[in-house]
Amino acid sequence: MMILQVNQLSKSFGADSILTNIKLEVRSRDRIAIVGRNGAGKSTFLKIIAGRLSYEKGDIIKPKDLTIGYLDQHSGLDSELTIKEELLSVFDHLKTMETEMRSIEEEMAHADPDKLESLMKTYDRLQQTFKDKGGYQYEADVRSVIHGMGFAGHGDSARVQDLSGGQKTRLALGKMLLTKPDLLILDEPTNHLDIDTLTWLEQYLQNYSGAILIVSHDRYFLDKVVTQVYEISRTQSKKYIGNYSSYLTLKAEHLERETKLYEKQQDEIAKLQDFVDRNLARASTTKRAQSRRKQLERMEVMTKPLGDEKSANFRFEISRQSGNDVLRVEDLTVSYQDQPPLLRSLNFHITRGESVALVGPNGIGKSTLLKTLIQKLKPAAGTITTGSHVLIGYYDQEQAELTSSKRVIDELWDEYPEMNEKDIRTCLGNFLFSGDDVLKPVHALSGGEKARLALAKLMLQKANFLILDEPTNHLDLDSKEVLENALIDYPGTILFVSHDRYFINRIATKVFELSPEKVEEYLGDYDYYTEKKAQQLELEELEKQKTQERRKTASEKEAGAKRSYEEEKEWKRKERQRQRRIEEIETRITAIEDQIEKNEELLCEPEVFQDHEKVQEINSENEHLNDELEQLLSEWEALSTNE
Repeated sequence: MMILQVNQLSKSFGADSILTNIKLEVRSRDRIAIVGRNGAGKSTFLKIIAGRLSYEKGDIIKPKDLTIGYLDQHSGLDSELTIKEELLSVFDHLKTMETEMRSIEEEMAHADPDKLESLMKTYDRLQQTFKDKGGYQYEADVRSVIHGMGFAGHGDSARVQDLSGGQKTRLALGKMLLTKPDLLILDEPTNHLDIDTLTWLEQYLQNYSGAILIVSHDRYFLDKVVTQVYEISRTQSKKYIGNYSSYLTLKAEHLERETKLYEKQQDEIAKLQDFVDRNLARASTTKRAQSRRKQLERMEVMTKPLGDEKSANFRFEISRQSGNDVLRVEDLTVSYQDQPPLLRSLNFHITRGESVALVGPNGIGKSTLLKTLIQKLKPAAGTITTGSHVLIGYYDQEQAELTSSKRVIDELWDEYPEMNEKDIRTCLGNFLFSGDDVLKPVHALSGGEKARLALAKLMLQKANFLILDEPTNHLDLDSKEVLENALIDYPGTILFVSHDRYFINRIATKVFELSPEKVEEYLGDYDYYTEKKAQQLELEELEKQKTQERRKTASEKEAGAKRSYEEEKEWKRKERQRQRRIEEIETRITAIEDQIEKNEELLCEPEVFQDHEKVQEINSENEHLNDELEQLLSEWEALSTNE
């Protein structure tokens, strides 16, 4: 079923046209990605659909009752509630409904027959609505989001106002998911998420009951979630069926096909024009020449396929080669600003030519470790030794290395005053800063532009050991690919933190998994790391089971050795009694649950719920059954644990 249609939509900011004749169709359960370069108008388009921005031309057609949930990439929550209270606030309407149901139940218990029928109808309608809206499920949904979004370790008393900006954005995403709108619009939902949370979010969105419209620069995420891609390029849109990888393939095939058709038509036009030019003036061939000229005039001339927009173009070089030992860390303890240690007794070694991905959950201390390695922070204990001729180049995810008051050109020129203006402009041009762009103040740049400027500074360093903290943040998909290719061709050594699994897969030759008291080393890319982790968890589970079995066997042997013959007989007799009693309890529990279910069904039948005495009789029976059930469950639990 079609839930939203966009026809011929256009949007401008001043004289600049951002979107032109954009089309989009969204059906229930569609998973659609909007892709394009930074500045192409993706976020603008989402805001227009969500009703946050106006537009000049076109139509947006949607049902009146369509519910839309929109999460801006800079969204965050500001609240005095706890994390759990904030998430539960989504279901205030269900809590009100539940209170109303309890109130009606009390009225029904004392109502006269004339009023009881009306109360029963109201109660039945409320109960069905409560069930349909997830009244019996919402607390489990909240627990799932708390765990999946990485808030399980914060405790019940943790307040929203004490969270970091990234955590507040994560919580806003979790709250949005719980509202379950018909159309979920997410602008960069993967920002601030670690790999475990990303995996959970992928699974959640795959099973989401509504439609999803996503802007994301995470290719792994897009491949897992979306089934359609709309590309916005040069203010216009084009639709592709499939995930992101399919889109890349189809786009390349389409460009190749269009280019061949264009070239074929150009050849045909040239031949027709040549015939006209040679034969129009000759009496014997003038009619044929006029016919060819009319054919040319009637021909619909194809526009030359433009192909991809201009991409950044750069490579990282080194001024000199380092020694074989690049970095050695021994018994390192890391803390931040006189806080308790984040990491203790870390030991690892990096050699020349390695490309090492540092992974771990948010808050573990990855960025703090990198800042300690480059001596921005002092280690609390241990040693950090760099090898001979090692020159470190550092990329900060917060772009703190950039001076906000400087112009773009001066950001590089002040660092490298020996370079002439032409070379500085050429360098900036390679990172897509052209013309007057180089005169912009740094504070006026977008996140993607600041990232490209920081990479330009890094490139000019010609360092032989790159330490990169989330280098793909704020980069569009095309710029990520250029960065990947540059790092793959880089002749030095790399240590980097990233949550982009596709990026890790392409760059890493080794993965360091960081935990509070050690660094675990995996020799391979991200897929190899996840495969080994899965194997380790499986082996640990098997070992745990074996240990439990060994302990049980040993305990039984020890107990058996201590018992006399009579004690053994008595023990076996009691064990048989215990097992029989467990079986009896389980049989009775099943019977009680079946009877309660039958009674609940009876209460919904008109001839029953209109009979006040019958309703009271059934409710009274259910009350006794529930009391008995509770006692049996307690007894069963005591007998089952007393093995």
